[in-house]
Amino acid sequence: MAILTATLIALFGGILPTLIWLFFWLSEDRHEPEPKRIIFYTFLAGMIMVIPVLIAERLSAQYTTGLGLFITWAVIEELAKFCAAYFVALRTRFFDEPLDAVIYMITAALGFSALENALFLWTPLYQQNMFYSFATGELRFIGATPLHTLASAVTGVALAMSFYSRTAVKRFVLLVGVILSIFLHTLFNFSILKAGSMTLWVFVCVWLGVIAVLLMVEGVKIPERDR
Repeated sequence: MAILTATLIALFGGILPTLIWLFFWLSEDRHEPEPKRIIFYTFLAGMIMVIPVLIAERLSAQYTTGLGLFITWAVIEELAKFCAAYFVALRTRFFDEPLDAVIYMITAALGFSALENALFLWTPLYQQNMFYSFATGELRFIGATPLHTLASAVTGVALAMSFYSRTAVKRFVLLVGVILSIFLHTLFNFSILKAGSMTLWVFVCVWLGVIAVLLMVEGVKIPERDR
């Protein structure tokens, strides 16, 4: 398969599933939707962050191994997704209600996942291994993409729950959220490596986590005066 053809198909296969996820999450904020251009820029920023992340992860692999490497990669990826959301949306006037934090963090995560998925798909497509390409896409749609969404959503929920708090509390809660997202990301990667035939149960746990986030989002939607 030609390089250009493989690249276009990989991009399509990587981006389309994440857009399905994105439309689903945006439907959670239909009463006061965020500006489409900010959503687009946040998604694009998440995609762009894949490049420095890959460079940083390759460098870290030269100095770290085992569990330490899993933790390092989780730290790099979660901080990168947070930076994408922060510099494009979270420090602007468009972050004006608690639910925005969750939406922007998930948007950045899905952008990141879109390009990451495309890169995973490119090699088997170029080698014309269509079965492996399909299997990779399916596994990332039900596993890696929800994991990125879940981890970033945890940070978003932390920001949302501390939205009306003073600055010191916001920073502390944000730190807790980021640490928890890194823990979940590390646990997922380590579990996939060790799970073997139990991989399906790892995916089930991720989906249960996504459901838990959905329930928390419903709580975030409640106006402060009604809490």
